[in-house]
Amino acid sequence: MNGQPLTGRTPDATAAPLRLGTRRSALAMAQSGMVAREVTRLTGRAVELVEITTYGDTSREALAQIGGTGVFVSALRDALLEGRIDFAVHSLKDLPTAGAEGLVLAAVPQREDSRDALVAREGLALGELVEKLAGAGRPARIGTGSPRRMAQLNAWARANGAQLETVAIRGNVDTRIGFVTSGELDAVVLATAGLNRLGRAAEITGHLDPELMIPAPGQGALAVECTTANTGLAAALSALDHAPTRVAVAAERALLGALEAGCSAPVAALAGWEHQTELRLEGVVGTVDGATLLKMSAHGPIVLDETAEQQAAALGRALAARLLDAGAAALMGERAR
Repeated sequence: MNGQPLTGRTPDATAAPLRLGTRRSALAMAQSGMVAREVTRLTGRAVELVEITTYGDTSREALAQIGGTGVFVSALRDALLEGRIDFAVHSLKDLPTAGAEGLVLAAVPQREDSRDALVAREGLALGELVEKLAGAGRPARIGTGSPRRMAQLNAWARANGAQLETVAIRGNVDTRIGFVTSGELDAVVLATAGLNRLGRAAEITGHLDPELMIPAPGQGALAVECTTANTGLAAALSALDHAPTRVAVAAERALLGALEAGCSAPVAALAGWEHQTELRLEGVVGTVDGATLLKMSAHGPIVLDETAEQQAAALGRALAARLLDAGAAALMGERAR
């Protein structure tokens, strides 16, 4: 998963399977299945998926109402600490920025495409969709469950004089795309990585590049957790780690943590490498209506050694401080504590 050739081991039929905890959604199962295959290849141990229902899966409330941060993670972490599973796979953007006592982030595999994607009627890209519906005398109705996406879409519409209405939605990928195929919405915005992992990239009608929309901190990356006590498994899982990805998301998550913003706040961050020696971090905080959008960037040299994550986190905190100085706190509503 990290782009490096891995030496496989012959599966050991006598060893008990490793238990991998995962949410029940199709995307979570696909992501966990990818990790499971790599772990079997590395360790020779069979891996069985253990489906766990989280509060975020059962609640029908909007993520902004139930808090967002941790609602897809807590049940998996409880299962780890109680010994019901051996390790867990999360979408990294769902992981709270504060670590959990007794658990270790054993691996951050190489990141998938971090961009957001549009799935629109008639295969249209964003500009084409807005222009066509403006000709019909109405705004484009675009669904998303993310205040971050709403803020940036609405800011884009304001800047370009575009007629656009963002609609709050929830549900799995099928449900969200179903709003488009049924005609209830003109388009929905989803993570490119999720559609790629589900084998549904062909349904993407346009990518929203970072110039228009910066993704959520950690979007496109996975987190593999186990207990700190299981040192042997943690060491084995570390072979899945992709250091450039881990360091980049450390900067993004440090910015999010310093802003004291949960995943339901209209906050975006993306770190990227320049010449493999310098990290560039972009951060956005805005109001959901797009009327105000603070966008800043920072960059600095990063050495990929044992201090790399600390270096990246310092970059994230410094950018967060600049955003706060510019009034970011007032734009986010109630901040997480």
